[in-house]
Amino acid sequence: MNDSLFASIDNYCERTGPEFWSEPLNAVTNLAFILAGIWGLWAIRKRGGDVFAVALAWWVIAIGIGSTLFHTFANGLTIWFDVVPIATFTLALTLFNIRRWVGFGWGLSIVALIGFFAVAGAITAMLPDWVRVATNGTSGYLPALLSLAFWGVVLVVRGHPAGWYDIAAAAMLVVSATFRTIDPDVCAAFPIGTHFLWHTLNGAMLAVLLASVAWYGTPGGRAGNSAPAPNRG
Repeated sequence: MNDSLFASIDNYCERTGPEFWSEPLNAVTNLAFILAGIWGLWAIRKRGGDVFAVALAWWVIAIGIGSTLFHTFANGLTIWFDVVPIATFTLALTLFNIRRWVGFGWGLSIVALIGFFAVAGAITAMLPDWVRVATNGTSGYLPALLSLAFWGVVLVVRGHPAGWYDIAAAAMLVVSATFRTIDPDVCAAFPIGTHFLWHTLNGAMLAVLLASVAWYGTPGGRAGNSAPAPNRG
């Protein structure tokens, strides 16, 4: 296996070396994701959530586990355990929005999903390199922010209350992204950095999103004001 997979990565202010427990706060605050996912499982199952809704809650738990692995071992292999669950959750949640709440059929939902992220990805790719550097790589989360904002507005316009949860989550993501961005800039004055706040706020953000899934995306949840007739799948 390529040795680069096990090369230590030092991306965050708090990390003091290649050792396992060199980012204690960044590691421990991943509990925010795990607790959000566990709460989501309870809330979704209480309302009779289907496989898709339950899977989203498990996905949030996977985000917490993957991020914990990265912030403890921090190498070229574990970074994929951090990145992949986040990226795939973003796709799955967007598909849930389009299929369950916008009300498109599966075929059109997948086309809309691919089309949206093709555009969002192109916008992100066109950002000048100085933006990526200035944001400490946080600009890579722009597609997720655009998805929450765009589909949130679509749902609000359609009169569906789940849209407000997406918009609230987008606002929370802007705040958490700010803390991720400034992490390397505050090291001198604040050695533990601010990345742990990115975890904490994003855990709360994902709890908000799972609340919308529980309240409005399950058979036992409350229907939106002008949501389409139940069309599960």
